[in-house]
Amino acid sequence: MLTVRAPATSANLGSGFDVFGVALDRPADVVSVERADETSIEVSGAGAQYIPEDPRKNTAGVVAEELDAPARIVIDKGVRPSSGLGSSAASAAATAVALDALYERDLSGEELVRVAAEGEAAVSGEAHADNVAPSILGGFTVVRDDGVVSIDADVPLVACLPDIAVSTRDARGVVPDSASMDDIVHTVGSAATLTAGMQRDDPTLVGRGMDERVVTPARAELIDGYDDVCAAAKDAGATGVTVSGAGPAIIAACYPARQRAVASAMVDAFEDAGVDARAYRSSVGSGAEIL
Repeated sequence: MLTVRAPATSANLGSGFDVFGVALDRPADVVSVERADETSIEVSGAGAQYIPEDPRKNTAGVVAEELDAPARIVIDKGVRPSSGLGSSAASAAATAVALDALYERDLSGEELVRVAAEGEAAVSGEAHADNVAPSILGGFTVVRDDGVVSIDADVPLVACLPDIAVSTRDARGVVPDSASMDDIVHTVGSAATLTAGMQRDDPTLVGRGMDERVVTPARAELIDGYDDVCAAAKDAGATGVTVSGAGPAIIAACYPARQRAVASAMVDAFEDAGVDARAYRSSVGSGAEIL
């Protein structure tokens, strides 16, 4: 038996829709695998009751099929489904790393990302790698059709998760089909700024680079209290705030001395909106690891 821990992630980061992703150091999924004649899945932990155990409908089961590596897969969910923190990606990433080692496939990190992305299709309908890439490789990742770039970054983050759910399919459904040239230019500028900020470990640049005017406003409409939470975070010292992935989690960048205040302010703002929430104070984390 092999056991792997794979971290939660935040995708998009505002300006990098379907391209940017970052690993968080908490929460995480823990997946154990052992060889079997056919694949079976057991799920426990956060939101387990909402996760199908049919291997054909579970990200981990799809990964096992892609690798031709049947196994008994036991998933302990630390990342709640429909959170915007890469829940399905964490399970897919952990399973890919675990089965690769168990069956001695010796795949590269990018090959494992492609396999895990196929698992993501079981949930979102499309094989996106913006969450599985950082969950496997760690750090800040840039996903392109021709490969993945990974940067080891050190930027304090706060992920605030309200007690509401937003499905990836619903969040993709509200994305506009087109954008103005002004908005496209603004997004490119923000994406470049955020990338430079991650390379320099600069929370100010990262925060400025989160600003985006096309996808984020549409998805923010699905999150009760979003504007007030963003305002509270910035008042508490956040350098930038945006929707994490498909939402409803909200991700903020800040300096280390302001991290606790930002986390508290975001939770309090959600509570003022009548929504329970919890905050994870995090740094940019490492990728999946065999325990």
